[in-house]
Amino acid sequence: MDAVRVALLREVLAGTQWPSAARRFAGTLRSSVVPHGGGLLLVGTEVYEPWHLAAHLVDESTWSGLPELVPTLVRHRVEPGRPAHLAVGLGRIEAAGRGETLLVVVPERPGEGLLERVHDARRAGATVLSLDNGDPEVRGLAHEALSVTGGDEVDLDTVQHLVSAAAGENSAPVQRGRRRFRDRLSRLADQLTAPPPARW
Repeated sequence: MDAVRVALLREVLAGTQWPSAARRFAGTLRSSVVPHGGGLLLVGTEVYEPWHLAAHLVDESTWSGLPELVPTLVRHRVEPGRPAHLAVGLGRIEAAGRGETLLVVVPERPGEGLLERVHDARRAGATVLSLDNGDPEVRGLAHEALSVTGGDEVDLDTVQHLVSAAAGENSAPVQRGRRRFRDRLSRLADQLTAPPPARW
């Protein structure tokens, strides 16, 4: 989703909790990964792999100049012969520890195996964040959670768009000397009109 569509989405959701809640969650995500130079692990459930969120975080990383936002997608099943970035299995969560961030995206109840691994990663010092459906066990494991339930006016996919966009835009500007307002405006226009990069 490009910046214009995100802006329209925020306009539609103005007056609800979602734009500010997504910004808060994104701020926690960013403050967890940037000081450690990355270490973001992204995992879903056996049924749901958060490919879309992974791709958006890669895009936001590029546009914001924050390589720390690029996640490692952890998969429940890894087929032989897959490229390295698509061949990271659940064992990676077991190896997670201090200085790493585990972002769990669970639209439905996760299996016990995943919950146990997340619990072990937290005990080893990893920061656990969750985008979830309000499951109390998942929320209990997370240092920070953003929950979307069946009664909410948005779905989890929409919230993922808001969070990924906010993760990139909320970053402090990179210091490159004083720049005129017109230069900054021109740069913003270039970013908004540039075609999106190729997806994975």
